[in-house]
Amino acid sequence: LAGGIILGVALWLRHDSQTTNILYLHLGEKQAPNTFYVGIYILIAVGAVMMFVGFLGCYGAIQESQCLLGTFFTCLVILFACEVAAGIWGFVNKDQIAKDVKQFYDQAFQQALMAESDTNNGKAVVKTFHETLDCCGPDNVIGATAPLWREDLCSRKDSILKTLENVNCHKKIDELFSGKLYVIGIVAIVVAVIMIFEMILSMVLCCGIRNSSVY
Repeated sequence: LAGGIILGVALWLRHDSQTTNILYLHLGEKQAPNTFYVGIYILIAVGAVMMFVGFLGCYGAIQESQCLLGTFFTCLVILFACEVAAGIWGFVNKDQIAKDVKQFYDQAFQQALMAESDTNNGKAVVKTFHETLDCCGPDNVIGATAPLWREDLCSRKDSILKTLENVNCHKKIDELFSGKLYVIGIVAIVVAVIMIFEMILSMVLCCGIRNSSVY
């Protein structure tokens, strides 16, 4: 059940409309940073493996097999180590993910301002960011006061003064990925606690079976 829940959450994060709309973008030959998906794929793998390992442990408990329970415990230890490694990697790269996406947006923003912007897809990339995140413009005064605030680039049809009061895209990008990473972090902590209890109970059961077989 825990593996199924993890798999479901991971698939939801993988196919979330906001992240897919942004992370599938291409700016000329360059693709949007997809480092975020590395953590999602790890969660998908952990969820699928946990479902299989859970079946293995359940079957081993029913059959009262020390071998299957020992294998179950070993698999849990390996999964737990992988989860800890993935958690450390995610903590180290949590700010880098949003930073890379913001840099990608800024490059598209600059291309959209150029006179020859019609020859590339910079304008389309910028519009996708604006419409998906409901924002307008980068996190700097020059970008905010540039003559970009036209209806063909910003989804908002407000005045420049009102646009300056709206949330910029850099802040929206931070909110998007920090929110998703919090979900991943909560799921990882819950899974870690469940796995610790599973390891303890599997060893207790294995020792109980071994002791009962003596008598």
